[in-house]
Amino acid sequence: MLDPPIHDAGSASGGFHTSLRFNKLLVVRTSAMGDIIHTLPAVSALREVFPAITIGWVVEERWAELLCSPTTPRFGPRSPGRPLVDAIHTVNTKAWRHSLFSPQTWRQIKTSAKNLRAPLYPVAIDFQGALRSGVLARLSGADAIYGLASPRESLAKAFYTRRVPVSGRHIVQQNCSLVEAIIGTVVETPKPQLPRDTIAEQECERYLKEHRIEKFVLLNPGAGWGAKQWPPERYGEIANQLAQDGVRCLINFGPGEERIARATEAASAGNAHRINLTITQLVAFTRRASLFIGGDTGPMHLAAALGVAVVAVFGPTNPERNGPFATPSIVLRSPLSPTTHKRVASPDPGLLTIGTDEVVAAARELLRNSRGQ
Repeated sequence: MLDPPIHDAGSASGGFHTSLRFNKLLVVRTSAMGDIIHTLPAVSALREVFPAITIGWVVEERWAELLCSPTTPRFGPRSPGRPLVDAIHTVNTKAWRHSLFSPQTWRQIKTSAKNLRAPLYPVAIDFQGALRSGVLARLSGADAIYGLASPRESLAKAFYTRRVPVSGRHIVQQNCSLVEAIIGTVVETPKPQLPRDTIAEQECERYLKEHRIEKFVLLNPGAGWGAKQWPPERYGEIANQLAQDGVRCLINFGPGEERIARATEAASAGNAHRINLTITQLVAFTRRASLFIGGDTGPMHLAAALGVAVVAVFGPTNPERNGPFATPSIVLRSPLSPTTHKRVASPDPGLLTIGTDEVVAAARELLRNSRGQ
């Protein structure tokens, strides 16, 4: 690929250097779904300011479909299947940690490091703020490495040449503050671009046509850990009540959430049906949803990024930081819920005080105002 002209990034706030010039940039945000989606607006803002630069992204293999459809090459000219970045660099750090002393693991790490260094990225941005992401940024060979002054893991700071003070309440805004340090001005937060895959789009259309579904609500009863999980039986009851309005419900579930999905389906008395989707298929189905109902999870953030209305049922995590961003939404959270990220197995007691009637009322309000319903 021919290198685009070098762009002068201008003067950055906070005393950073004023003559940064680059034609390539590496984004480091390896996982997970919601965190990658929260990074997309910042990278989209970079793309708007510097439309011709080459942008690479380091991501865990399992999440690569959020950036590039399976039928699209991972390097080369941008397209609907890879609309935002020019190169995808995949890693598998979870597997590496489990077999750190394996010769095969070290061969994979060596190959990944070589692939990261090959494009000669002069600038890297670590949006993750973890020790492993700082290491990956350094392995790229970038001369300038940007990261937050107070990263999630303090050891990550050792790898940064530019430490940016955080600003903004929502994590999307905080990510944008890293971009502002590079371009030297406040950025808007454009809607992120997600891949379109022709096969997945056709499969989605076929499924909806075969099941005679024109408009539907996407239920997501799963959660990252137990404290955030509203009971699946209540999601089933939501489907029962919305069925009285002629609204169909589909149940999304991820790996390890089969039991929760089955419990939701059973409680719905046939008014909601499970769909086992890949990430690419989930993007296609979410685009067509009239409403999303779920907790603080990656699929909820995906729905918000696609502009789908969201009823968010929150427990211990803070919706001011992690809530649905820039989309029609109603967030339900009990004042009894403490703000904590402790991986407690049982549901947060405050979360359990949110009743199905509240969620259904919020859903009906948003459905009246979304997508012609």
